[in-house]
Amino acid sequence: MAATAADLSNSIGIVITTLGPGTASVVNGVAYARVDRAPLLVITDGWNAKQAHDSQQRYDQKALMAPITKAQTRLEGDDLPQEVERLIQLARAMPQGPVYIELTGEAAKRVVDDTFVSTKYAMTPPDAKAIASAREMIAAARKPVIIVGLEARGPGVGADIAALVEGLGCPVLSTYKAKGVVPDTLPQWVGLFTGAAAERDCVSAADLIIFVGFDPVELIGRPWVYTAPVLDLSAVQHPVHYVTPALGIYNDVASTMAALRGGHKRSLWTPEQIAGYRDAMRTRIVYQGEGAGLTPDAVVATAVKAAQGARATVDAGAHMISSMALWPARGANDIQISNGLSTMAFSLPAAIATALTDPSRAVLAFTGDGGLMMCAGELATAAQHGARICVVVFNDGALSLISLKQRSRQLPTEGVEWPKADFAAVAEGFGVKGFRARTAAEYEKALQAALAHKGPTLIDVDVDPSGYLAQITALRG
Repeated sequence: MAATAADLSNSIGIVITTLGPGTASVVNGVAYARVDRAPLLVITDGWNAKQAHDSQQRYDQKALMAPITKAQTRLEGDDLPQEVERLIQLARAMPQGPVYIELTGEAAKRVVDDTFVSTKYAMTPPDAKAIASAREMIAAARKPVIIVGLEARGPGVGADIAALVEGLGCPVLSTYKAKGVVPDTLPQWVGLFTGAAAERDCVSAADLIIFVGFDPVELIGRPWVYTAPVLDLSAVQHPVHYVTPALGIYNDVASTMAALRGGHKRSLWTPEQIAGYRDAMRTRIVYQGEGAGLTPDAVVATAVKAAQGARATVDAGAHMISSMALWPARGANDIQISNGLSTMAFSLPAAIATALTDPSRAVLAFTGDGGLMMCAGELATAAQHGARICVVVFNDGALSLISLKQRSRQLPTEGVEWPKADFAAVAEGFGVKGFRARTAAEYEKALQAALAHKGPTLIDVDVDPSGYLAQITALRG
């Protein structure tokens, strides 16, 4: 929730918890912030010198947090304001991520000089020669393709990218985290870039690939198959990458895009070619099931029609393919997902944070049944705060994505199935209005009632899992 709030507010999230089991309980959320690049200040209680002989609940909390945070401290230095300032700046430095404070009672009671003034760091403009070289590369290209990544989610960046896309008349694709930075309604938008097979025809036709804010943490781990030169316009040079760029400009992405405004000649791409690639990508991953229950495509498409203007969050799982492909995004963070970590149990807490940060828009949380089981207690949080969310559960009684991987390797499906739970009843037990839907008509009726309800709701949808294998094979190859 804190990491999501940071993304939505373009600020820093703060989470506070107790020592021992409290600290251990936030590890997955902190790992999400580290791998999915969210600025987060994690504060936990800590043991002091007087508790040297205590053993219950005790372990090295800094050591636990060290691999998943950018810095760790106990705030026991001489200059507390400067130390806190350093931590905040480090959390917000690209790639953004979490920092950790283990705060003992003694440290918390220390008096801090309240006359301290935070330092405003001025952005260094991008190198003029590098910008000129980038312009030359773009001018020489006949069929460039632009790929937008998570570093491009800052204020104003999307408009400059859209202007470059429209000026060149070239295709543009987005990673999962960057979906909406360039509106899906832009005629040049082709689809999502994951490093898999679905986008390959379009990107392979390019003679220049332009990364804008691209972070390799978002790709699925396949070898780079493209031969066109790469122009990398990112915030930082990532030490582990899939490709060595012909030219890299590593600076504030907004400043770089502002420096590249205007003066670009149109490419050789035609609107018909771009539309053809977009239609082919969508057709490739259309869900074709043969069992009982609604298809994931139908679940998402029906929600899109019923909840126009809403935001969405998506959990990890097989249902994410349809959710990410079909949900329309017109701005950054209109749809959110854990992509770098790809953790389950993301969608519900992220939806609560989204609703509380911006109550003016409804939020749909698309989640699998396995993901919801991992965080069902957060339904109580949604009820307590009256969060305007509608949780849509793709209920197939299985960890379908893991089951697919087992089957693809000719292994028995072990440990991935269970009796279907009645999540509508579970929701009601937490004070959340619950609905069950086994047919399209029941689902449409439930959506209407849920979206009209003033508080949190949940719709338990029976989903047909029979087409997942073909869909994910078409996507990834």
